[in-house]
Amino acid sequence: MNTEAIVSLFMDYLRVERQYSPDTQRAYAFDIKNFIHFLTEDGTQTMLNFGDVTNLDVRIYLSTLYERDEKPKTISRKVSSLRSFYQFMARNDLVETNPFASVQLKKSGQHLPRFFYEVELTKLFDVAAADTSASGLRNLLILEFLYGTGVRVSEMANLQLNLIDQKSRTVQVSGKGNKMRIVPYGRYAQKALEHYLTHGRPALVKTRTTGNHLLLNQRGGPLQPGGIEYVLKQLAKKAGLTQVVSAHMFRHTYATDLLNNGADLRTVQQLLGHSSLSTTQIYTHVTTEALQKNYRQYFPRATE
Repeated sequence: MNTEAIVSLFMDYLRVERQYSPDTQRAYAFDIKNFIHFLTEDGTQTMLNFGDVTNLDVRIYLSTLYERDEKPKTISRKVSSLRSFYQFMARNDLVETNPFASVQLKKSGQHLPRFFYEVELTKLFDVAAADTSASGLRNLLILEFLYGTGVRVSEMANLQLNLIDQKSRTVQVSGKGNKMRIVPYGRYAQKALEHYLTHGRPALVKTRTTGNHLLLNQRGGPLQPGGIEYVLKQLAKKAGLTQVVSAHMFRHTYATDLLNNGADLRTVQQLLGHSSLSTTQIYTHVTTEALQKNYRQYFPRATE
């Protein structure tokens, strides 16, 4: 079996059995292609023997990544992708050993998730609300739903009209692994939704519009995750924000605000769709940091 066929078989496995999102599949494909390029120097992938790769090859590969000043998080992802790829080949008797199985990366300090301060959110919402065009109403809805539900950008892009219950103000969200969860949303999101469905979406609908997607682009097709990120960057620019803004920051802000206002960790876990509570616990560090900052600022004996 040639190289291209093996990679194609693995991608089918990720899509059909693991049910990974298209973005995750592309990340795996990119990491594998990057490794093949390293092994062959010119990127040739016709008859590469993955079984010939040794632990020394892997160490040299990692060294090249460090020399290129790749971020630790990026290197960790590449190793994870290739480890999974070799595990798949080993299970299918395509290789005998997994040279990535014993790779241990240096642990870098865990970065706390970036979130918005209230003044930044206000600027973003003010800029979005000032645009009453069809796309402007859509963009305001994006902000309200990202902040009001904590959904991932891929989940936001895949929201379906028939899964939104306006009476109960809840939406069924399809998360990782196609796991469904019900998430409530508030009156601001409801108001934005009503305006968009009445005056925004009908104006964006074109003859080529397909499916039941909530968010549409200017051509009438479903708005993709990359389109949502582009919208956010443009709004941030108009709002005069200097930091790099992403959809995931709204998810972080949602979780942080819930905990700061008394929500328990288990509830936040369910709302975010985390399979493990340990994933949600990162947000306790954020709230603890805020508590310590306030303590030092407002309690004199803390610094005397």
